[in-house]
Amino acid sequence: MRSPKLAALELRRFGRGKLPRAALVALLVLPLLYGALYLWSFWDPYGRLDRIPVALVNDDKGATASGKKITAGDDIVAGLRDSRTFEWHEVSDAEAREGVENGTYYLSLTMPADFSRRIASSSGGSPQTGALRVRTNDANNYIVGQISRTVFNEVRSAASSKASRTFLDKIFVSFSGIHDKTVTAAEGADRLNGGIGKAEKGSKDLADGLKDAKSGSGKLAKGLKKLDGGAGDLQTGSRQVADGTQRLADEVNGVYGQAGPYLKGNEKTIGDTAELVADSAKTVQDNLAVLVKLAPGAATTAHASSAVLDGIYKARCAPATIPDPACPELKKARQAAADVADVADDLNTLIADQNGDLKTMRDNLGTLQKQAKALAKRAPHLSEDVDDAVKKINKLNDGAHKVADGAEKLHTGLGTAKSGANALDKGIGTARTGAQTLDGGLYKLVGGSGKLAGGLHDGAKRIPDYDKQDRDRRTGVMADPVQLASHDLHKAPNYGTGFAPYFIPLSLWVGAMVAYMLIPPLNRRALAAGSPAWRIALAGWLPVVAVGVLQVVALMAVLHWAIGLQMLRAAGTIGFLFLVTACFGAIVQWLNARFGAAGRILVLALLMLQLTSAGGTYPVQTSPGFFNDIHPFLPMSYIVEALRRLITGGGLGPVWQACGVLTAFTAGALALTALAARRRQVWTLDRLHPELSL
Repeated sequence: MRSPKLAALELRRFGRGKLPRAALVALLVLPLLYGALYLWSFWDPYGRLDRIPVALVNDDKGATASGKKITAGDDIVAGLRDSRTFEWHEVSDAEAREGVENGTYYLSLTMPADFSRRIASSSGGSPQTGALRVRTNDANNYIVGQISRTVFNEVRSAASSKASRTFLDKIFVSFSGIHDKTVTAAEGADRLNGGIGKAEKGSKDLADGLKDAKSGSGKLAKGLKKLDGGAGDLQTGSRQVADGTQRLADEVNGVYGQAGPYLKGNEKTIGDTAELVADSAKTVQDNLAVLVKLAPGAATTAHASSAVLDGIYKARCAPATIPDPACPELKKARQAAADVADVADDLNTLIADQNGDLKTMRDNLGTLQKQAKALAKRAPHLSEDVDDAVKKINKLNDGAHKVADGAEKLHTGLGTAKSGANALDKGIGTARTGAQTLDGGLYKLVGGSGKLAGGLHDGAKRIPDYDKQDRDRRTGVMADPVQLASHDLHKAPNYGTGFAPYFIPLSLWVGAMVAYMLIPPLNRRALAAGSPAWRIALAGWLPVVAVGVLQVVALMAVLHWAIGLQMLRAAGTIGFLFLVTACFGAIVQWLNARFGAAGRILVLALLMLQLTSAGGTYPVQTSPGFFNDIHPFLPMSYIVEALRRLITGGGLGPVWQACGVLTAFTAGALALTALAARRRQVWTLDRLHPELSL
C-alpha cells in the first residue's frame, strides 16, 4: 500500500467517533493557545500605557527670574496629562512612596520644591540643574520600570530643552547688549585716542621740564654738601666753646662755693680793709719822697743792729756750757734783725731800681686808692654782685651747650638734607628717564589706541544684534541642536507583530509534538506488512503534515482577521509555514520513532534550546556564549529570521536560506526515521519489554 493511502487511513480514524473528532479539533486548535493567545496578550502594550497607575507629585514652589514667574512643575504636569502616557494620580509625596511600595502605583514622578528655582538659577551667579525624581519598584513589575525610564528620559529632555531655550534667549539678548556696549566702547576709544595724543605732548613737555629739574637738583645737592661741611665745623667749634664754658663754670662754681659764704659774712671787714688799703695807699703816696731819702740810712742802721745782736748771741750763747735762759729770745731777735736788714736791703734796692719811675708808682698808688675806695663802697653788696656774676657765667655755659646741641642738630639735618638732595637728584634723573620712556610709550599708545578704536568698530559690526524672531529661531536650534532622524526601513506596527516570528514557530512545534501523541510516528500497518522503511517513514509523517497545514491555516486566519496581524508577504508567509510544519513534523517524528517514550522528553528539550537560542526577543549576541554557539545549528534560528522578512519586509536572502536549511532538516529527519523504521521491523526483547512507557 502506498504512503499517501496509508496516511489517509490514519486520518480516517479520527472520524469514527465523537472523542476522536474532539481530539482532532483539539489538535487543530492547540497551536492557537500558544500562538494567538500569546500574541494577543503582547499585541500592543505600549498603546495601553495609559492604563498603568502612576503617582504624580508636584511639590514645586515656583520661582522668579528677571521679574517673571516660573512654574516649571505645573508646566510639566500639564504636559504629562495632555500626553496621557500613564494613568496619572496627583498625590502627596508620602502617598506616592507608600503606593509604590504596596503596588497601588507602579512608579512615581516627583517635582521637588526647588525645581523651578534650580531651573531659574541658570540666569544667576550659581547655576544648578533641576532634578526630576523617579521612584520605581521592580517587585511590582520590572518591564514597567524599563518603560518608565524611556518615557521619563523624554520628559527630562523636553524640560531641559525648554530651560535651555530660556537660557539661550537671554544669551542672545545679551548679544544685543554687548553690541550696544561695544559701539559705546568704540566711541570711547575714539575719545581715548584723542586724549592719549594730548597726553603724549604733555609727556614730552614733562621730560623737558625734568631735564631742567635734574640740573637744579644737582646744584642743590652740591650746595647742601658744602653747608653740611660748614655745619660740621660749626658743630665742632660750638662743642669746644661749650666744653670751655663748662670748665669755667665748674671752676667759678667751685671757687664761689668756698668764697661765697666768706664774702657774705665779711662784707664789712672787706669794706674796712679796702678803706685801710685806700688810706695806706694815700699815706704811702704822700710820704713816697721821705721814704726815698730815709731808705739807705735805714738799711745801714738795720745791718748795724743785726751785727750787734749777732755778736751778743755769739758771746752769750755760742760758747756757753751752761744754757742761758735768754738765748732763745736772743736767737729770735738776731733772726728778726737779719730779716729786717734783708727787707731794708730789698726796699733800698727797689727804691734804687724805681728811682726813675716814681711818677708811675705814684700813679699806681692813686689807682690803687681809687679801686680800694670803690671796693669799700661796693663791699656791702659784694656778695650779691659775685652771685650775679656766677649766675651769668652759668647762663653763659647753658647757652653755649644749647648752641652746641643746635649746631649738632643743624649738622644732622643738613646731612639728611644732603642725602635727600642726592636722592632727589637721582629720583629726578630716574623720573626724567621714565618721562622719556613714557613719551615713547605714549607715542606707541597713540597708534595702539587708534587700532583699538578701529578694532572695536569692526567688532561691533561683527557682534550679532538679533531681533525677537531671530532669537526664537536660533534658541530653538541651539536648545535642541541634534535631532534624531529615525527611519525604520521595515517598521513593525506594534509589539505583537514584532513578536509574531517568534511565537508562530513555537505554536507549530507544539502542534507537531501533540500530533505525535495521537498519531504513531511509524505506521503500524506498514510495519506489519513489511513495507519499505522509507514508505513507513512517509506514512507516519504525511498525516502530521496534513494536520500541520490545517493548524497553519487556522492559526494565521485567527492572527490576521481576529487579532490584526498584517503580513507584507502573506502568501509567502503561509507557504513558508507549510514548510516549517513539515520540517517540525519530520524532526518530532524521528525523535519519537528513534527514542520512543524518551523522545517526547527530547522534543521538549529541543524546543527549549531553540527558544533560548533563536534570538526571538533579544538579539542572540546578548545571550551567553553557549546559546551563540548552538544558534546556527537549530532550525528555529533560521525560521525566526525568515518570518521577520516575510511579515515586515526586507530582503529575501534569509528566507531562501531558511528554506534550504529546513529542506535539509526535513530530508535528514525522514532519512533517520526510515533508518529507525528499518530497525523497528526487527523485534527485540527491549521492544517487547520497554524500560519506559508513556
